Amino acid sequence: MRTLTPPRLRGPLAPAAGLLAAVLVLSGCQEVQTSAGPADDAADVTSVDLDGRTISEGGDLVMALSAEPDVLDPTTSSSLYTRYVMETMCEKLYDIDAAGEIVPMLATELPEVSDDGRTVTFPLKEGVRFADGTPFDADAVKTSIERHLTKEDSSRRSELGPISGVTAVSETEVEIAYETPFAPIAAVLADRAGMIMSPTALEESGDEFGEHPVCVGAFRFVERVPQTSITVERDPLYYDADNVHLDSITYRIITDASIRAANLRSGDVQVADTISTQDLSALEADGGVGVLEVGSLGYQAMTVNVGNTDGVGAPPGEIDTPIATDPRVRQALSMAVDREQLVKSVFNDRFDPACSPISPASPFSTDASEACPEHDPEGAKALLEEAGADVPYEIEMKVTNTPDTLRLAQAVQASVADGGFDVEIVPVEYSSLLEVQEQGDFDLLQLGWSGRVDPHGNMFNFLSTGAGNNYSGYSDPDVDDLLTEAATVVDPEERAELYGQVVTQVQQDNPVIYLYRTRNLTGYVDEVAGISTYADGVVRLSHSAFVEPAEG
Repeated sequence: MRTLTPPRLRGPLAPAAGLLAAVLVLSGCQEVQTSAGPADDAADVTSVDLDGRTISEGGDLVMALSAEPDVLDPTTSSSLYTRYVMETMCEKLYDIDAAGEIVPMLATELPEVSDDGRTVTFPLKEGVRFADGTPFDADAVKTSIERHLTKEDSSRRSELGPISGVTAVSETEVEIAYETPFAPIAAVLADRAGMIMSPTALEESGDEFGEHPVCVGAFRFVERVPQTSITVERDPLYYDADNVHLDSITYRIITDASIRAANLRSGDVQVADTISTQDLSALEADGGVGVLEVGSLGYQAMTVNVGNTDGVGAPPGEIDTPIATDPRVRQALSMAVDREQLVKSVFNDRFDPACSPISPASPFSTDASEACPEHDPEGAKALLEEAGADVPYEIEMKVTNTPDTLRLAQAVQASVADGGFDVEIVPVEYSSLLEVQEQGDFDLLQLGWSGRVDPHGNMFNFLSTGAGNNYSGYSDPDVDDLLTEAATVVDPEERAELYGQVVTQVQQDNPVIYLYRTRNLTGYVDEVAGISTYADGVVRLSHSAFVEPAEG
């Protein structure tokens, strides 16, 4: 047996040079962020420490969310904003730290892997209970993983790899058997697939688990008021209750970035996600407000519907439009985008171009994964003419209906016009856009993926045939084979080379046209500390607290 030790990220998670924005895909899907100031000058600030601060125990912390979470169910959810809320309620087997390294959470050690790579075992914490009093043990872990694998509408099934069986070896040890080796298992269990649900609650609630989720966490679910708020309260059964300081957290839905910023300055909210460019300078100048900032492992992109006719996960169908049937039209769209100019004009160089799903900070980054199509509007027009498509080529792009996203969409619209595209912007409310994406009711779509530490989490579920987040309906046997092979390989350099081959093929087919890589911007007032935001985009509040004013 050997310990599975994931490779480390390469230095700071700060993007590198300009980029665009248009749209994307999901499974931690997020809306576009805009920002101000050169990315090269921005240092990562991942947390506000409690060290040296005087804690005021209790109180209700209010966090402003830029969009409403989807269902609070680890098996089926696909929104970044759901991950914010679940972070306080549903701990995972593993997590990532500020450096992007995988660390144990409900497990006590990194997984042990057999010599043939097909058996994975990991030990669990003892003396832990779910919020309903049910003991946390290996049987509970087995129940949750098997639900991820078997639930008809599961978004986790394709993330977990070719599992042949899950065994509770003892109360505190779990064994997962694989048909073939699966290298990304620790990274997968550091996301929603690693959130363990109370088997008692699952038996009682079934498909309605997300209406009142019960897990292991510093807080437990209280209520949800649709389109308005979600409230959680301190869980007295939590195993580390002495380090939980707040009485409750209220997640308030405030979709307008300027209103979030105003509420932050007034103190009506204490934390706010997705700070806008329009408000960043004023917030940074405010003596009572701070901003966490960290580079992202995710990306923004345009998702083209090439075969999603019967909903995500169904076999690809035929869509009789030039952009769906002819890769030359999609390539022309990619060439028509001036990524660097969009970053300069919309983001003031704070963000960076991203032409693939692999961050340059990843140990799996290669020249192939960092290659970017040249901006060539005349070449784009020539490709459209070669494909026999109308010039200008008219297409609808569905986007979220927030001011920042609409500004971005208008910039994209103007950018691709010179390359022969006439884009009509169709604003849609965020939660509705998630449904549109799943159902395949779009030609071109704009959303963002918050990113994972292992490329498998940014690629397999979106690009392999029939996978849970393959919203484009893309299917290529060679890409399927490469992604499957990459997941079986332990050597990072070999895996990186395989992922580079995938990127090369995807840039030829362009079911997803990658555009830019954001920086996660989280605002907070100086009366709170213990807040952190890491490269996976999740704002962590479980151990935050109100604090006395700092001396000085």
